[in-house]
Amino acid sequence: MFTVAALYHFTRFPDPASLQGPLAKLCCSLGVKGTLLLAREGINGTIAGPRTGIDAVLDHIRALPGCEGLDWKESSADTMPFGRMKVRLKREIVTMGQPDVDPLASVGHYVEAQDWNALISDPDVAIIDTRNDYEVEIGTFAGAVDPGTKTFRDFPDWWRENAHRFHNKRIAMFCTGGIRCEKSTNFLLGEGVPEVYHLKGGILKYLEEVPEQDSLWQGECFVFDKRVSLGHGLKQGHYDLCHACRRPLAPDDRARPEYEEGVCCHRCATEYSDADRTRFRERQRQADRGECFPSD
Repeated sequence: MFTVAALYHFTRFPDPASLQGPLAKLCCSLGVKGTLLLAREGINGTIAGPRTGIDAVLDHIRALPGCEGLDWKESSADTMPFGRMKVRLKREIVTMGQPDVDPLASVGHYVEAQDWNALISDPDVAIIDTRNDYEVEIGTFAGAVDPGTKTFRDFPDWWRENAHRFHNKRIAMFCTGGIRCEKSTNFLLGEGVPEVYHLKGGILKYLEEVPEQDSLWQGECFVFDKRVSLGHGLKQGHYDLCHACRRPLAPDDRARPEYEEGVCCHRCATEYSDADRTRFRERQRQADRGECFPSD
């Protein structure tokens, strides 16, 4: 059994590059795999490994500048859900492309999982799913608005084009673990929306804490690892993943003629070049061997 920890923390890292090597080496030495993103605005990622390894990595992260208040969400996996370890340097730990957005300055009102149903059942509240279209496709909250965005970068433009639809509405937003709502609620506050709320801990916390019989969640929740989706109680779902385009695959999709593990599926069969396919095949071979890469 492997422990899976999903985490993010906004803080100021003056020199994130100096943190990359020690963090990557520690993870690899402890059998911890996954992806961690470092930027000047903080850290984000999901890792998996033995209990002792995860605890040691979390202790290391909490000792980084401003990270003593790190929060994370845990689940489990019967098999290792990642092929390797990556610690990457980024401009943003979740890419919105809005330089004036600053979750350290202000965010929306946090709503605990047990209070979420009451909020989104209010007819004066508009519920907005801030995730990408392929995530929404396999599960979302009843009554939620799907912006149909392909990436989080698309969200600001979508909002500006659709803000008139939500006049005099309180806005409730949600995402997988909470990080996208940290930025999207700050963005909406900057756009003049007076009442903005978001689900604390995201869908994962909701599925962990709210009994299925009381749940307003429909379907499964996409996660960015080999488990692909989780259901109530954070039990592994029924979807697979195309590792080329990162879209979820229903059980029957692997039987389609376009499917090649790690290389393509029916959705992306025409989206990449032959050179891309060659690179994907090599990446899949490396993943099959379980190689550990400190950084990209």
